Amino acid sequence: MRTTEIKELGIRPAEWGDLASLPELQLAAGEAFRGIGMADVADNPPQTVEELAVFQRAGRVWVGVDSVGTPMGFVAVDLLDGCAHIEQVSVHPSAGGRGLGRRLIDHVASWAADMRLPALTLSTFRTVPWNAPYYRRLGFSELEAEQITPGLRSAMEAEAALGLDLSTRVCMRRSVRQGPDVLLD
Repeated sequence: MRTTEIKELGIRPAEWGDLASLPELQLAAGEAFRGIGMADVADNPPQTVEELAVFQRAGRVWVGVDSVGTPMGFVAVDLLDGCAHIEQVSVHPSAGGRGLGRRLIDHVASWAADMRLPALTLSTFRTVPWNAPYYRRLGFSELEAEQITPGLRSAMEAEAALGLDLSTRVCMRRSVRQGPDVLLD
């Protein structure tokens, strides 16, 4: 993939033809974990085209594309406990550091507002700089154990079944604004 300027990056719903490139994009984004001693995470298999197609058919996967339509990042969203749950957000390293991840998440927040959903949720690594610390800067808050909903608990159990150490993971939530002054959460 080539380096592209942020002004050239647009966000649109993923099309069927985009799906084949998204697992490769997710793997490229995951390589950053190797550099911090988390090779096992970098080596985790990405979502399959079939898994991504479920989100795409439901209208819940968006891509950040360059000026010729090449996906440079994507976000896949599920509905979990009445919230928009970010299943995966990945940005290709060549487009990293230019705000595409933030723009994808903000796009999901706008979509969630249109859908009248109260919040965005996600689970992530507690100390990885581009995980929980990054999401805190985007307005997410860590959930205490008693705030973790049954759906989030199930998602965490699925992560454990994949071999992730839950002691390194955290669930987070960001309220969704409905219009300029209305907060649903």
